[in-house]
Amino acid sequence: MNSGCFRLLLAGLLASLLVTACTSGRGPVPEKEPAAIRPTQRAYTIGGRRYYPIPSAEGYRETGVASWYGGRFHGRPTASGERYDMHDHTAAHKTLPMGTVLLVRNLDNGRTTVVRINDRGPFVRNRIIDLSYRAARELGMIRNGTARVEIVAMGEQEKREGTAGNEKRPRLKHRDFDKGRFYVQVGSFVDLEKARRLARKFAARGRDVVIQQFPAAGISLYRVMVYSGTSLAGAKQDEKRLESSGFPNALVIAR
Repeated sequence: MNSGCFRLLLAGLLASLLVTACTSGRGPVPEKEPAAIRPTQRAYTIGGRRYYPIPSAEGYRETGVASWYGGRFHGRPTASGERYDMHDHTAAHKTLPMGTVLLVRNLDNGRTTVVRINDRGPFVRNRIIDLSYRAARELGMIRNGTARVEIVAMGEQEKREGTAGNEKRPRLKHRDFDKGRFYVQVGSFVDLEKARRLARKFAARGRDVVIQQFPAAGISLYRVMVYSGTSLAGAKQDEKRLESSGFPNALVIAR
């Protein structure tokens, strides 16, 4: 083989490796933005749509502990009605609207991923999000089971006539995260009769209360939830009142 042919073959191999490296990841990929847009506001393309992290002044940002759920729940219905797919980029959150897209950052190792909310949970007070197996693997938290994370809501870029799509501050379309139907979970029981007794106490006080059955770890739990209105801020105040009046594990959940 002469030197010219060898150089051509080497160039072809390098090109092939570059294509393979660029297409091997199947998850949402951050796009390179113009220098005017901060790295923390870089866009992600998800399902053919363009999303940016919402600035904290107008969006939703939370820091806390994440957990993940896997094979035991694979194929089961989620709170949104979808079937849970442990290999998809999804997550459960207590209050965010279904369909909310989140940027999740592992604060211990700097890894990030993007997920879509399609389920409710985790029903543990000190955890803020329950990730799919795939999302947890991308964050490097499978072995430990939990990780300290920051979650940032993302908004879809609104299209405006006469713009080139590379503006410094994209206008973002997103939900009002304070609005919804919020409940405070005041108890969770294996025994249905115990759940009913607690529910009757709140009903006697004039509170609207529901009991929801929830499968967990091969058993059914009966969760007692008291209606707290349509404002997340108001529901969190109700959560604090209930916590200080004898329900230390009270937590806000949207339905």
